[in-house]
Amino acid sequence: MSKELQVSYTPMMGYDAAWDLQKSIVKSIDLGEQQDTLLLLQHPPTYTIGSQRHPEHLLLSKEELEVKGIGLFEIDRGGDITYHGPGQLVGYPLLLLEGAGLDLHGYLRSLEQVIINYLQHYGIEAGRKPEYTGVWVGDLKVCAIGVKFNKCRSRRAFVTSHGFAFNIKAGIGEQGFKGIIPCGIQEYGVTSLEECTGRDFTVEQVAEEIMPFFTEVFSYETAAKLITETAR
Repeated sequence: MSKELQVSYTPMMGYDAAWDLQKSIVKSIDLGEQQDTLLLLQHPPTYTIGSQRHPEHLLLSKEELEVKGIGLFEIDRGGDITYHGPGQLVGYPLLLLEGAGLDLHGYLRSLEQVIINYLQHYGIEAGRKPEYTGVWVGDLKVCAIGVKFNKCRSRRAFVTSHGFAFNIKAGIGEQGFKGIIPCGIQEYGVTSLEECTGRDFTVEQVAEEIMPFFTEVFSYETAAKLITETAR
């Protein structure tokens, strides 16, 4: 039996809707009612604070957030504060990890490898920093990663949720990262695919192009056709 991945792309989805959708799919995968799924999408401007809980890394007041139209969520993934917004490809892999695949640190490294391999395809030398999770081009972070491992109810296995935020469009650092200390890291900045390559990309283009890199790293034999969902 082939190992297949279901993939969808949504041009824009509110963070609360995406979080609820993840929880629903995690439950369905745990119950054996749904196959592994990769949600690819964009969010409206949003800050999320992970389980490390450092509210001091948010540099804007509630009033300033309202004026700028930026949402704020305290969530259950690992990590610190980060930004999501238009021009960034967000990926939520909802995957069952069990047996030989039950390597939680290996899962994080595999997520990083997907982005590293994709950037290498465009001649960009990307890599890791030992002290930080994510993908870096020199001293600039191009992709943030923060995940949750949801323990299955009736077996020794986990279903993953949350995932990666890959900066695509130039200038995304000016859009939202200026209002936070991204991931609590003060000494390094952020960059984007467009700034690294000097080329123009659409987020949907990258969503389509990244699929074979994901399926190769995670050993899926096939991927269901990319489904473009309506905005939510």
